[in-house]
Amino acid sequence: MYKNHSHTASQHTALLLTGGGARAAYQVGVLKAIASTLPRNSPSPFKIINGTSAGAINATALSCYASCFHLGVKKLEWVWRNFSTNQVYRTDFITVFGHIIGNMLSSFQSDYINHPPASLFDNEPLRGLLKHVLDLQRIDRNISLGHLKALSITASSYSSGDSVAFFQANNILPWQRAKRRGENTTINIEHLMASSAIPMVFPSIKIRKGYFGDGSIHQHAPLSPPIHLGANKIFIIGVDQPSDTKYFGFQPQYPGISTIAGHLLDTIFSDTLRADIERLERVNRTVSLLPSREKHQELKRVETYVINPSENFNAIANQHYQDLPIAIKTLLRMIGVKKHSESSLVSYLLFEKAYTRHLIEIGYKDGLAKQDEIKHFLSLP
Repeated sequence: MYKNHSHTASQHTALLLTGGGARAAYQVGVLKAIASTLPRNSPSPFKIINGTSAGAINATALSCYASCFHLGVKKLEWVWRNFSTNQVYRTDFITVFGHIIGNMLSSFQSDYINHPPASLFDNEPLRGLLKHVLDLQRIDRNISLGHLKALSITASSYSSGDSVAFFQANNILPWQRAKRRGENTTINIEHLMASSAIPMVFPSIKIRKGYFGDGSIHQHAPLSPPIHLGANKIFIIGVDQPSDTKYFGFQPQYPGISTIAGHLLDTIFSDTLRADIERLERVNRTVSLLPSREKHQELKRVETYVINPSENFNAIANQHYQDLPIAIKTLLRMIGVKKHSESSLVSYLLFEKAYTRHLIEIGYKDGLAKQDEIKHFLSLP
């Protein structure tokens, strides 16, 4: 009885995991809360899984274990609960400052020389971690067995300025819209590296003949990929934290580079999603007003459910600031990021287990608090 219900209810139910660097640990807590409501051997309640930036990595991990949702969440939690920053980017003094000096020297070279990608940090360790923990061949197997309908990973093209949803699925055609498109492909590590390449922080990634960066940069319509892949319900786990009112109003001095950088990241990772949900709600209202005979086949009602953190990640990151490697704290201090600075930059870069475990617990608490609403939305028994 359960399997038939789950299969019917989830065929067009999508999961959307947004970006946010280390903040994506929060998503794991919410997923853990959902898993706690399901039988231990149940498949994923989401047949369409979509991710951007760090959310793309979480989405891919879940897709690898779509046949057993509990196991996928458990493995994902193990990685996030035991994180250290040097698993994501290099943190020793020689490499950190050698990397920056190398970027500076390359700027003096001739334009025709193929320069290495410029970035604040070298995230080559992340590639090694992904290769170690992800068995990407399982994705195709889960699609063939019906445990998964589609996986999409969004990246931003620096060559064309398009938002590109790389998706792996059977019998779904690519799409093309203004400044966004979907490409059917086999998801690999390079797609994940590109989607999670936070601008200026991590280097861009070459895929075929183009260069790509964080999927949130050009993602003006975050809901587009799951809708194109057939979703009529989208469950969204965001990282849009509650506002901290102490920074509103009068400021005695100009905002520094670090503060502005933090605001830019907040805008990239949060604002477009809110705007797209508002557009979808207007479309839903329009569809509801049309007589059934006049409804166009491209117009359909799509329900969304959004869960965001109940606590401020900037304040939590400040509590764990001392856990950052010394070289990283030194570098951040050079651009004005200190323990109690207003910048949200640390909350994105702090891949230390004390911080990620804290975020997982918040996600788990938030998920349990809204357990009844979530079960109703996902049509879980």
